[in-house]
Amino acid sequence: MTAILFDLDGVLYEGDRPIPGAVEAIDYFQQNRIPHLFVTNTTSRPVQALVEKLAAMGIRTRTEEYLTPPLAAASWLTSQQRRTVSLFVPEATKSAFAGFSQTGEADRHTEAVIVGDLGEQWDFATLNRAFRLLIDNPDAPLLALGMTRYWHAEDGLRLDAGPFVAALRYATGREPVVMGKPDKAFFQAALDRLQVKPAEAIMIGDDIRGDIEGAQQAGLHTILVRTGKFRPTDLDTGIRPDTVIDSIADLAALWMQRSLRI
Repeated sequence: MTAILFDLDGVLYEGDRPIPGAVEAIDYFQQNRIPHLFVTNTTSRPVQALVEKLAAMGIRTRTEEYLTPPLAAASWLTSQQRRTVSLFVPEATKSAFAGFSQTGEADRHTEAVIVGDLGEQWDFATLNRAFRLLIDNPDAPLLALGMTRYWHAEDGLRLDAGPFVAALRYATGREPVVMGKPDKAFFQAALDRLQVKPAEAIMIGDDIRGDIEGAQQAGLHTILVRTGKFRPTDLDTGIRPDTVIDSIADLAALWMQRSLRI
């Protein structure tokens, strides 16, 4: 293997706490100049905030080492020449779309409806507004900033963007354009950034579907960690990671011992 893709939440940290061994693991890959990228469906904060969060934990990274759904979505919108968008994303994420015109509460015209993880900001009125915008604008795509079902917060599991996108898909019949994991195009964008082939890369994550199944469908090797949202029942889904380890702390030793020929 020549490159590795790191998930963040549940792999490197849980909430604001680094997972033991995460600092040392990333330090190993950086010191040995092993190509890597941080790929995350997190839409609640911009990349610079992620850089600062990891730095506070002792992990130093650069903004160009990240691939996030908002960055992918902004690039796609530009390529499609869509300039007016309706955002259903956290306030901090809106900066990624600063170059676009953003619709207000009363606006009924849009060229794209973008859905991310709004968390507790979701309510009936907000979801219904997204629904009406899609119905009123049949040519406007539904852009999903990932289809993650849930994530592990400090107080337990929480719904992510996926269930809300699924509700809009069901209500409108509009298939979403997915800009994050588990979409194959998102993994391919990461591979293109690293200039490696799928068989030369490994995805390490805690989500049996978003990280593992999605990466496998894109042709990557996979490692599942028993941290974050991992549950023992994940191993009964029929999805088979190439390797399962207790945590990120075991990764460097595995890489050195086996060169991850999996």
